[in-house]
Amino acid sequence: MGTKGWIIFTGIAVVILGGLIYLSNQGKIDVSEFNKDAIITANDKNGNIGDNFLGSKDSKVVLIEYGDFQCPGCASAHPRVKALAERYGDNLAFVFRNLPLTSIHPNARVAAATAEAAGLQGKYWEMHDKLFEDQNTWKGISSSDRGGVFRSYAASLNLDLDKFDADIASSAITQKISFDQALFKATGHQQSTPTFIINGELVPAETWGDDEAFDTFIREKLTAAGIKVPEDTTEKE
Repeated sequence: MGTKGWIIFTGIAVVILGGLIYLSNQGKIDVSEFNKDAIITANDKNGNIGDNFLGSKDSKVVLIEYGDFQCPGCASAHPRVKALAERYGDNLAFVFRNLPLTSIHPNARVAAATAEAAGLQGKYWEMHDKLFEDQNTWKGISSSDRGGVFRSYAASLNLDLDKFDADIASSAITQKISFDQALFKATGHQQSTPTFIINGELVPAETWGDDEAFDTFIREKLTAAGIKVPEDTTEKE
């Protein structure tokens, strides 16, 4: 194994070890001081890495997804949520939080770390999109190969690869992912992905799984918050 390959392997191993440490300490992260239904800024409990969000931090309506980059349902919902975020702009804040279900998705936590590492270079959403759009390419790769694949994604986004290698293995990113998981645990909902919560209310699967129903649900929340939106923004045949 060459020097570069060893660096990638070591970084990925650290990410996995961080996940195991989290599992052994699950429930020990106290998130009671935080409003889990709002955008959370950088602080010492999340590794000084705040929520990744689209829209305005001042929006009265906040849609949060607890997701897993290897989850097929999350990949299916991705274009739908992206369209909603683009449609409503600053009226709707969309937050993605990490909930890697590593018992069934062994590459999910490393993928989450990959997105967070890209975020530290201002490319979180570009990597977020890439991981979901290329999910079928990387979801089944071996632990020895995934580091190279994710690093190639970083290269395609013109990231500083030395910084990327260091960040993906950092304690800060491990802490950020663990913090997100602790926030989800605090919701009291059954662990599944994707889980969508809007202003503290769980979005039913039959709603987020349908374009028109999800759009209608969002518009109702915007209207209730006093935000004027078009009567119907969905495209009709």
